[in-house]
Amino acid sequence: MITVELENFSLKEICQSGQCFRMKEAGENVYELIAGDKYLKISQQGTIVNFYCSDMEFICYWVPYFDIDADYSRYIKAINPRDKYLVKAGECGSGIRILQQDLWEMIITFLISQQNNISRIKGCIERLCHKYGKHLRAQDGTEYCSFPTVEELSVATEEELRELGLGYRARYLVETTRSIKEGEISLEKIFHMKYYSRARRELLKLSGVGEKVADCICLFALHHMDAFPVDTHIRQVLDEHYRRGFPNRRYHGMRGIMQQYIFYYELTKDK
Repeated sequence: MITVELENFSLKEICQSGQCFRMKEAGENVYELIAGDKYLKISQQGTIVNFYCSDMEFICYWVPYFDIDADYSRYIKAINPRDKYLVKAGECGSGIRILQQDLWEMIITFLISQQNNISRIKGCIERLCHKYGKHLRAQDGTEYCSFPTVEELSVATEEELRELGLGYRARYLVETTRSIKEGEISLEKIFHMKYYSRARRELLKLSGVGEKVADCICLFALHHMDAFPVDTHIRQVLDEHYRRGFPNRRYHGMRGIMQQYIFYYELTKDK
């Protein structure tokens, strides 16, 4: 077990921020997370966070995954104090981190997420992993399924995916998987693209990937912090609070973080 003290870090807020769909609350202040073929149990009391994994896995995988080395207080401080709405959103989601997740997993995940609710998205992903991923066992005995690789998912037919509840998205998964497997689109090249605009443009070539999905992938997998996914919730906020447009210049290099503060605030403010 690795114990660290982290400011601006909340497992609850990260779990509910809509970035990943294989993280769940397993008990009071205890969460379970599956990423790729890895399983993690993690708990938190105040600023003290316990990672139930080896030193090597923590340093090599979970530190970059949770963006632990970044100082998120600077993003909160960068919010214009005259922007009362964004100040409230930043305070509400001050424990959110932008996760650095696997590019392939995020492509498939956000294809599934289109016109879908969180409960159904989670169910679809779990069924997909159970059918096509590896069945594994963590050190503590927990059984789980890895996220299927390109090769593993390439055997899936559109009919099989529809039977898992994916509906019209099944075709997108089949076509996207084929494009990547056959080398029409290179994940490695996209991963190493320095500029957000180039990565976004390349992602838009994939079947079913529109602007919102491309921006989600850029933000949650490639860590392009200027990506600003716009869904129905965000569009309503822009129309109500930013009729002249979101202040992109002020938040250059951190627009995606501001988007997450807004998204989480809208998701939770009435609860």
